[in-house]
Amino acid sequence: MRKLSSGLSIFVLGALLSIPALAQKGADRYMPGGAGTDRISREVRHELVMLPYYGVFDNLAYRVDGNTVTLLGQVRDPVLKSDAENVVKRIEGVTKVDNKIEVLPLSSFDDQSRVAEFRAIYGYPGLDRYGMQSVPSIHIIVNNGHVTLEGVVNSQADKDLAGMRANTVAGVFGVQNNLQVAPSTSSRK
Repeated sequence: MRKLSSGLSIFVLGALLSIPALAQKGADRYMPGGAGTDRISREVRHELVMLPYYGVFDNLAYRVDGNTVTLLGQVRDPVLKSDAENVVKRIEGVTKVDNKIEVLPLSSFDDQSRVAEFRAIYGYPGLDRYGMQSVPSIHIIVNNGHVTLEGVVNSQADKDLAGMRANTVAGVFGVQNNLQVAPSTSSRK
């Protein structure tokens, strides 16, 4: 048991140290705009997930309306907000970027809650597979003790389990589970 616990601690510590380098697949949300925005929306998504400091504790979303891109979400680092705007501005065909990304307040309490939430969710059998992906899809947003889960999971059971695990962390004021369930690729009759 002690070896398992120390192994998990090393995994979590390693994961936390490498989180800024991880891009998050599925956590960004595309909200459809006008016709002809498919290429721009694909490029916006690509540029956002490739940002070097975009991590599991950040959430980026966007909306494309013609040649205007609106950036939404929450980030821990103000540099990530400006980086997101700068990479989207360089996309061919984008004439305006409306940056509505919220920078989360600095808080050691929130940082402790982030680590505890990460352990509660990604350290749990069944949900740990989301942490093993090259781009983890469950984002943990902590803002003044309030937790919001964003991203995409494979099933309603995983969504519910992530929400229950997030609620086990002591000291948080509440958990909002905004996880989306990915559409099934198999046809059911």
